Amino acid sequence: MCGRTRCTLSADDIPRACHRPPAAPVRTIDIDRYQPAYNVAPGWNLPVLRRGDNTDGDDYVIHSMKWGLVPSFTKKNEKPDHYRMFNARSESVNEKASFRRLIPKNRCLLAVEGFYEWKKDGLKKQPYYIHFRDGRPLVLAALYDSWKNSEGELLYTFTILTTSSSSSLQWLHDRMPVILGNKESTDAWLTGSSAAIMGMLKPYEQPDLIWYPVTSAIGKPSFDGPECVKEIQVKTENKNTISNFFSMKAVKKEQEIEAKAGQESCVEVIKRSPKEEPVEDSIRTSVDDKVNSAPTKSGVKREHESLTSDAGEWTSEADIKHASTPEKKKQELKPAPAKRATLHSYFSKA
Repeated sequence: MCGRTRCTLSADDIPRACHRPPAAPVRTIDIDRYQPAYNVAPGWNLPVLRRGDNTDGDDYVIHSMKWGLVPSFTKKNEKPDHYRMFNARSESVNEKASFRRLIPKNRCLLAVEGFYEWKKDGLKKQPYYIHFRDGRPLVLAALYDSWKNSEGELLYTFTILTTSSSSSLQWLHDRMPVILGNKESTDAWLTGSSAAIMGMLKPYEQPDLIWYPVTSAIGKPSFDGPECVKEIQVKTENKNTISNFFSMKAVKKEQEIEAKAGQESCVEVIKRSPKEEPVEDSIRTSVDDKVNSAPTKSGVKREHESLTSDAGEWTSEADIKHASTPEKKKQELKPAPAKRATLHSYFSKA
């Protein structure tokens, strides 16, 4: 698609841009209607190069026409709509009556310095300016027609042929204008047979076609001037876009689901009953208890010795466990036995 162009060329620049011989005479028609501009939209007058009435000779005309085709069979009292046919798909140009009848004799060339295309990013559209690296004009393939209104005024209009986008511009848009990049292609478009020119309607794949982002103000046809082609810096992130809003919302929802799942797992562990413990763990626990409470071969439990140091007395964990056993507690509750009389104690009394 090509809906905005830049054309600040003078009438004298058109023949040279279209590879016409410098000495070849070129007539002009309604050239005073052409106003150079940086932001040209359908409905504006632009100079196109076409064959003259004498098709047998080297006769060329620079004719200022309105961009946006109005077929000659349009009703005389109908208001022309220049946005309806400002582009013509080259793949189907032979199928539609509006374009098919123009191919044999109504071909023309449009020379412009560049064109604009918009990149969609959600609800936002970023315009880019596309042009040749060395600054030479782009020559586009076009078709023209004439229509007479109810007042008898003859109006000349044209449409730009488009094709699928080149491999380097597919990221930007799926369509682009048909660019004729050399003298052979421009000559063939003006004078070649209808069958021969169909092979020329293809994407321009040369690396000398470049682009850069420009201000979104060119969306308004009234905005004009060198600011239209001034390169700008594009922000890579836009937190206010609808796509970012919904993506952040989805991430937040996923985090809430994970948090809820974690809480439920914690509650399940707390409510878990002892009966649900693995069998191996319960068996291992009971065996350890029996081993710890089993008596030694001498029938008396060995007590661990206390270790004394400068810092004080330290008792092992085994002693603490032994002291807290039921058997030890019973021994502590028994009354101390009476001391038995000895021979030494008898003589001491005497």
